[in-house]
Amino acid sequence: QVQLVESGGGLVQAGDSLRLSCAASGLTFRSYVMGWFRQAPGKEREFVAEMSWSGLATSHADSVKGRFSVSRDNAKNTVYLQMNSLKPEDTAVYYCVARRTTTRRYDYWGQGTQVTVSS
Repeated sequence: QVQLVESGGGLVQAGDSLRLSCAASGLTFRSYVMGWFRQAPGKEREFVAEMSWSGLATSHADSVKGRFSVSRDNAKNTVYLQMNSLKPEDTAVYYCVARRTTTRRYDYWGQGTQVTVSS
């Protein structure tokens, strides 16, 4: 049974930083691209970032480039999202996701962690 468990969300002020973590179990971690999506109130879920197992291939949404950084620790089966210079518009539920390297579809989703940025 695959599980993706996020942690690290919370309430912060604009300009602050947060680091989200996602612990994965039940899957062969090296076979999956790991990443993050988010969903703000009243908006559609949107892609944030992802990273290949080797770390050589990463992608970040334009809205977070230069502020957010995805990373992973393959020894710990964990993926991270470092979020700096947070803005109120970053307020959302953040979801950890996993997809096989051979597809574009995200097979697994975590339960989500709330990030709230006050102005």
